[in-house]
Amino acid sequence: MTDLVDDLLTYIDQSPTPYHAVIETAGRLEAVGYSLLEEGDAWALSPGDRRYVIRAGGSIAAFEVGSAAPAEAGFRVIGAHTDSPNLRIKPSPDVREHGCHQLAVEPYGGVLLHTWLDRDLTIAGRVTLAIDGGTETRLVDFERPLLRVPNLAIHLYRELNQEGLKLNAQRHLSPLLGLGDDADFVELLCAELGREGAMVDRDQVLAFDLMTYDTQRSVRSGANGEFIHAPRLDNLASSHAGIEALIQAGAAGLSAATRVVVLYDHEEVGSRSTQGAGGTFLADTLERIAIGARGSDAESMARAVSRSWLISADMAHAIHPNYADRHEPGHRPKLGAGPVIKTNSNQAYATDAESAGFFASLCARVGVTPQNFVTRSDLGCGSTIGPISAARVGIRTVDVGNPMLSMHSVREMAASADVDPMVKVLAEFFRGGPS
Repeated sequence: MTDLVDDLLTYIDQSPTPYHAVIETAGRLEAVGYSLLEEGDAWALSPGDRRYVIRAGGSIAAFEVGSAAPAEAGFRVIGAHTDSPNLRIKPSPDVREHGCHQLAVEPYGGVLLHTWLDRDLTIAGRVTLAIDGGTETRLVDFERPLLRVPNLAIHLYRELNQEGLKLNAQRHLSPLLGLGDDADFVELLCAELGREGAMVDRDQVLAFDLMTYDTQRSVRSGANGEFIHAPRLDNLASSHAGIEALIQAGAAGLSAATRVVVLYDHEEVGSRSTQGAGGTFLADTLERIAIGARGSDAESMARAVSRSWLISADMAHAIHPNYADRHEPGHRPKLGAGPVIKTNSNQAYATDAESAGFFASLCARVGVTPQNFVTRSDLGCGSTIGPISAARVGIRTVDVGNPMLSMHSVREMAASADVDPMVKVLAEFFRGGPS
C-alpha cells in the first residue's frame, strides 16, 4: 500500500496550479475506473457509474452513483479547493528597470508576501493560443528556477529589524527574470510551449493565466519525519484526502447514497466565479446526477438535499508555540492530534451543533478524536467554501480541516500523523456512517 504522506507530497508537487491539480486528480480517478463526463452532453447514469466533470479547467467534481435514488438516500459530498495564494503574472508582463528584466505580478489571495522573497521561483499555468482559426488552451510548467524577488540588503534598510518589513505589492514584488532591455517574456513562453509540444509563434499567444511557485519539493522533516513542509497544503492536502477517501470507499463497495467530491477554484478570492463555490457547479452537478440516474423532478431533488451532508474540508490553524496568545484559550488545535472541527457563531464556518455532532460521530466510528477551533473573539475569522455551498445548495454542512502552521506562506507546515486519520474519517463518511 502506498504511504499516504508520500502520496500527498507527490500530489502537491504534481499540482503547481489549479489546472494541474485538476489533471492530476483526473488521472488518479481514471486509474480506478472513473471517466470524463462533459457538461455539454446529456447525462444518462446508472447505479455504480463513476464519472467526473471539469468546469473552467480549475474545478472538478467526481461522483459514484449510489444504489438508491438520491431522493431516498441523498448525497454524501466532500468539498475542498484547488487554488492557493501566490503571485500571478499580469497580462503585459515585461518590466525593464535599471538593466534588469522583471515581471509584473499581482498577489492572488491573502499572500504572506515576505515569504516569497529570496526563493527560487518558477511559473506554471495555462495559455490560450490561436490555432487553425480557433483557440486552444494548453498547460505549461517551466519547473526550473526562473525568478527571484530579492530582499533589500540590511545595509540599505537598517530599520528593518526594529520596525518590521513593509512591502508594497506594486513596487517591491516584481521578480527578476534576466538582464538586458530587449528580453521578451512571451517569446520565452513560446519557447517553453515548444519544448513541451508543438512550436507556437508569438502572435498565436492570445492570453494566459500564469502563476509563480516555489521550486523546492515537498518533503518530510523533523527529528523523526513528523512534519510535512510543502507549498499549497492549504488546500491540496484536503483535496487529496477527499479523493483518497472516495477511492478507498469505492474499493469497499457501493453505498446507497451517491458519493461526491467537488474541488473548487477561486476559494482564496471569495469563490465568486463560475467555477467557484459561489457559482452553480455543485448545484448543477447534484441535480443532473439525480435526473440522469432516476429522472428526478424538483420535489425529488429537494428530498435528496434534505437527506444529504457536505463536509467542507479546509486546513485549520494549529497552535503556534511562539504566538500562543493569538489563539482562543481552550480551542488550540495541536499538530499531530487529529482533525479539527471549525466553528464560528457568525457563520464564517457552516458548522452547527448538529453537523459538529455528525462529524464527531464519524470520528468515533474509526477511533479518531477530533479537535475544535474557534478564533479569538477580538480577531477576524477567515471563511471557506462551507457557508457558500451550504447557502447555494441548502445542504447540511460541517467545516473541518487538519491543523497546520505557516498558512498562506510560500511553504507551509503540517504533521505527518494527521494525514491518515482525516482520510479514515472521510472514507467512513462515504461508506455510510451515521445519518
